[in-house]
This record gives sequence, structure tokens and C-alpha cells, in this order.
Amino acid sequence: MQILLIGAGGREQALAWKILQSPQLTKLYITAQQEQINFLFAKKPVQTVAISETDSEALVAFARTNAIDLVIIGPEKPLAVGISDALSKAGIRVFGPSQAAAEIETSKSFAKNFMQRHHIPTARFAVFNNFAKATRYLDEISYPIVIKASGLAAGKGVFLPESIAEAKNILQQLLQEKTLGTAGAEILIEERLSGPEVSLLAFSDGVTVLPMLPARDHKRLFDNNQGPNTGGMGAFAPVPECDTQWIVKTTKEILQATIDGLRAEGRPFVGVLYAGLMLTERGPHVIEFNARFGDPETQVLMCLLDSDILTIATACATQRLSEISIQWKKGAAVGVVLAAKGYPDKPEQGKLIAGLDSLVNCQIFPAGMRSEDGKHYTAGGRVLSIVCHDENLAAAIKNSYSAVKNISFEGMQFRTDIGKNTMTNDLYGQSGVNIAAGNQTVKMMTQAVRSTYGAEVLAGIGAFGGMYHAAKIKEMRDPVLVASTDGVGTKVHLAVQANSYRSLGHDIVNHSVNDILVQGARPLFFLDYLACSHLVPETMAEIVTGMSEACRAAHCALLGGETAEMPGVYAAGMLDVAGTIVGIVERDQALPRKDLAAGDLLVGIASSGSHTNGYSLLRKIFADVPLDKVFDELQKPLAEVLLAPHRSYLPVLQVALEHADKPVKGLVHITGGGFLENIPRVLPDNLGAEIKLNSWPVSPLFQLTQKRGQVPTEQMYTVFNMGIGMIVIVAPEKLALLQKLIAEPTWQIGQLVNGKKEVKLV
Repeated sequence: MQILLIGAGGREQALAWKILQSPQLTKLYITAQQEQINFLFAKKPVQTVAISETDSEALVAFARTNAIDLVIIGPEKPLAVGISDALSKAGIRVFGPSQAAAEIETSKSFAKNFMQRHHIPTARFAVFNNFAKATRYLDEISYPIVIKASGLAAGKGVFLPESIAEAKNILQQLLQEKTLGTAGAEILIEERLSGPEVSLLAFSDGVTVLPMLPARDHKRLFDNNQGPNTGGMGAFAPVPECDTQWIVKTTKEILQATIDGLRAEGRPFVGVLYAGLMLTERGPHVIEFNARFGDPETQVLMCLLDSDILTIATACATQRLSEISIQWKKGAAVGVVLAAKGYPDKPEQGKLIAGLDSLVNCQIFPAGMRSEDGKHYTAGGRVLSIVCHDENLAAAIKNSYSAVKNISFEGMQFRTDIGKNTMTNDLYGQSGVNIAAGNQTVKMMTQAVRSTYGAEVLAGIGAFGGMYHAAKIKEMRDPVLVASTDGVGTKVHLAVQANSYRSLGHDIVNHSVNDILVQGARPLFFLDYLACSHLVPETMAEIVTGMSEACRAAHCALLGGETAEMPGVYAAGMLDVAGTIVGIVERDQALPRKDLAAGDLLVGIASSGSHTNGYSLLRKIFADVPLDKVFDELQKPLAEVLLAPHRSYLPVLQVALEHADKPVKGLVHITGGGFLENIPRVLPDNLGAEIKLNSWPVSPLFQLTQKRGQVPTEQMYTVFNMGIGMIVIVAPEKLALLQKLIAEPTWQIGQLVNGKKEVKLV
């Protein structure tokens, strides 16, 4: 067979290396310069072709003149301009999708809308070409994001902002300053998914799909996924956590569904479909599609492919893929990319490369390299890949890095952790702890946490301890720090059942704000504690997002905390949410005041639900009720009512607390223990309280609870807040002022009386 291979990078060198192993090959032509292929193919039946990879007319003429049997297209640019269409129209067999089918890669907006139409799992998204509209959208959403240029950007069109300010700056560069030209004229703002990434590539003839081995690319420049995004700093295959069953299921639900959808829309896809996947708790979700082999995945996959690549490519081009099977070698392959100094922005070139001729038991695939007179020089960003195949991943990693030690050139960059994090997770994961999930959880939390920071936060998330610049204490006459620690309690069980977690973040922050508010304090910072059986990054990030929203509303820094994965300590799927708050108050403004007296009135402010108390009893009473049931009394699904966030009373009471006439003598937060246990906590030994039943409208939830559970009245007022979340103690003569200063309905629900420190229901 006479083969024309379009492309000249590392991917194409790996394809050429594999094509040369085919007994069907008579001659291979490649659109590269001679010095690009001298290292691998100097004495092979390979001839370079001095034609641009996007010149359709010249490529068609060459294929006709040289009786080319099959054209294999490597890069995305020829696909984007329709080289496959031109060749097919001329009657020349081609392995590579049409321009219309390749739009699954060349237009991210098309790809996302296509996935939405065909119910292929992917992240939430929105498409923009207007800077003002895009920035307004940023202010409306609360989840971590990715910004992507819709067009082809040579691997430089994906941005991971860590703050709203950074995101808006990226949008300005793309949409106003046109830093990526037409590629960034249209952008996507996507939800940032979390989980390990996997590349699953597959051969297709437009109908049949045959998957390759799952591979994992390493995009960031530095170890531990730090530094700028690159075209890829290395890869390995197969991925241990993606077994045969996973491959079959993912091929059917994503790859085959995509091929079927493209065919149904009149865009039959012939070639390699590349799915970049995120392994989320809800299963694999598509990050992006490519319409060709990936780089650097191709280098490791070709070293593992045991079948004839020309047999596969011809079967795709002639719609006979269902007639063949594909064989893969046992073991694993690891590829390490050696990059030039300055990559990915301004790679240095022309540096002499030493040590290539001494390598054994590995394969070298040049990319940005040229060879002249027996010497080799850097000529691009990613200079070359070193790939080793061995019986297992650990051995392949060891051999790859042993080979790397023998190569050198000035400014050489490479990652030292290709495949190693997977090995660590495999070993440590035997104890049930997922390191990658932990790292991803922190990554997802970061944007939400930092949104609560002001200039006073000197160190927060990621540090061993939070640092808060307490300069405002200097402005106070007699400052007192007030701290409180609490937890959400068994309400988390309902959140798990309902798969709804954000309100838990509101619960713990607002509960804590209220706990120090009863002492007159305003919050400075909050520290959270999250614990679970197994980390699910999306769940933890959702809770922390709720915390950050509540902290921002309270002008409180979410300074940091602890997220603990403890398999065996917590039941499977369960978690715990707790936290500590620190606030400050002038000593002479602390509550309760010392002038509490018999006759002082108790004024109730409404709760937003059961807050964070009484859920052991609530869960028992409603155990046989589906959470989506709508009771006539509630007018909402039960889950929505039970998971209503614990409200904060800081904005409700702030004006009254700061008023010069000081109407507030004391506050009572109705938490665990209800009325009977919480009111005495603020009283001196010589005062008790009387609560007048029926003096406020008891909320429908508690009426229904008492009726269904046949709960005695006294127990209801001991367990629940009964619709009153905060009580203000006020002198009778200042009642009218207090009610004027509180901008919502209140009720006079009782009074203080002389006698034993206890509460009577009257």
C-alpha cells in the first residue's frame, strides 16, 4: 500500500513508526521536512512531501499522481479546512473525518450543544461572544468554572480561573483584546467538573466503534498538576481504574452515542474520535471531543497496539470496521515529554541534544526536533517523547525515567510524576482513602473560600493555619473575642437522602453566627470541619459553596478548616459538618445585659424551618414518607421544607443592636433543647420565663409533625423551635422601638418572671 500521512509532529512520528511495521506497506509519504524525520526514518521507505497540510488542491494532486491507496490525517487543522472532503470527492480513500464531522472538535459551542441534544453527559455551560453579557453571567453563577475558546487554539484555549476577578480578566483578553484571534471570538463558560481525567479514543467507520485502551494525559507543565496548561507533558496507558466493564459501558453511552448522533445529523464520522473524560461521582462526563488521535496519548497507544494499523484504518475508510477485531499488548506504556526552556509560551530552539543514541529498551518519538549531520537539535516546544512498554505500570515508569536520565539539552523541562500519582492512589487506596479526590476537593473549594477574603486575611486555604490581621481590635476600647463551635447534626442524613448539600453550608455558618450574636458579637472568621466515609469532591465543594455564601452575607472570612476522609469511622455515604466561629464585641456591649428584670418582654422572630435541631425525631416521624411528597399543609416537597437553611439573625437585628437607645437586653437562640432549655441559658438564678402558647402562628411543619408523631406539647417545645428561631428580651417601654427597628413581623410571646430559673408554658 502507498500511504500518505499528513502531519509532522510527535503524534505523526508515532503513527509513521507503527505504519512502517505493517507488511502491507510499500511506501510511506509524510508531509514533513527531511530533517524532522531523519532520526527515526533515515533508512526506511519514507519520503517527505513539501506540501502544506492545509493545501487541499496540492494534496489531492499528489495523491493522484503517486497512486496513494490511503491518506491518514494526523492533526486537527487539515480536518478543520476540509482536506478529508477534498480527498474523498476526488475518489481517494481517507482516514479522517469530514469538515462537518470534525466540528465536534473545531467548535466547542457546536460540541456542547450537540451533547445537550443527544443527552451525552457533560458539564453545564453557556456560550458568549459579548464581553458584557459574559461578565454578567459570571456574577449570576456560584459554581467553579472553566473558560474555553470555542475555536482551535493549539491547546492554549482552556483557562482555569481561581477567582471572579481572574475570570473577568481572561474574558477581557479573549473577547476584547482578541489574544487568541478568531479562536477566542466565541467562548464557553463551563462548570468545572472534578475527578480524575481519562482519554478514551476509538476507531470508527461512521457506524461501528472500536475503543482503544484508556489513557491519561498530564496537561500541566509541572509536577502535581501545577503550572500552565500545555499540549501534554506525558501520558500512560492503560488506566488501572478503568477496567473492561468501564470501557464497554463508556463506549456505548458516550462514544457510540456520539457516532450515532453525528450520523443522524448527516455528519458520518470516519477516523478516530477522542473523548476527554472526567470521572465524576455521577459517572464519566465529557470535557471535550477531538476528531483525531491525541498527543501525547498516541505515542503510548501505538506502543501497545498489537494489530496492524493499516488494516484498522482501511476498515474504517471502507466501512468494514465491524469485520475486524483489535488486539492490544499486555502490560503498560509510559511516555515522558521533554520540553524546551520557555515552553509553552516562548520555547528556545537550536539547543544541542545529547544522549539519544545510547538509549535501549524504549522508543523515542521526536516532535520539535531536527537532525542534521548526525546531530540533533531542539526545534519546538515539546522536543521529544520517551516511551517505555513493560509488564506493568510501575516497571514502565521506572524504565522511562531511567532513559530520561541519559538525555540532556540546555533548559530541558520534564515532569517527574507521569503515572506516579496513580500508583500512589492504588497503594494508599487499599485503605479506602482517595488522595486524588482530596486534592480535587481542595481545588474545587478554593474559589468559593477565597470569595470571602478581604485584605485582613493573610493566609487561608492551603496553609497549615489561617492568619487573620486583627488590626481592627486597635480601634476598639475594650474588645472581647467570642468563639463558638457547633455542628449540623443528623440533618446531614436527610441531605444525603435528598442529594442536596448546599443548605448544610448555610446551616453551619448561620447557626454559628447566631450563637455569638446572642452575646452581642459580630463575626470575624469561620473555620469549617467536614468529615466523610469517602470523599466526593462535588459534594464537599457544594457544602463549602454554601458556607462561602453565608460568610459573605455575614461579612465573615471563611478562613479555612479541615476536610477528613475516614473510611470505617463513618458509614458508607455519610458525612458530618461542623465549624468554629470567632467574633468580637466591646465588653460593655456584651449580652445578656445585667439589668434583666421581671416584667421584661420576650419578643419572637420567625424561624425558617427546623433549622439544625430535632432531625432525629423528624426523620423517625417521616421515615415512611418519600422526600418528594407534597403535603397539603406544606405546599412544597418535604425535602425542600426539611432542608430549608438555618437563617441568620444578624441582618435582622443589626440595626436594633447598634441603636443608641439600646433596646436589646438579651437574645436567645432557639437551638437544641428548644424553649425549655435555651431560654434559661441567658437568665440569672432569680429569674424564670413564661411562654404564652398560641401567641404566634406555629409553622405548618411543626403542626404536621405533632399530628403525625402524636408528640406531647411539652416535648415539642423541648425539641423544636416551633416557628421562633430567635427571642429578643426587651423592657416593656422599649417594645415599640424594637419592633420599629426590626423590619419583619415579630410576636410578644412571653415575659420574664421572678422565681426559679426555668421556663413555663402557659
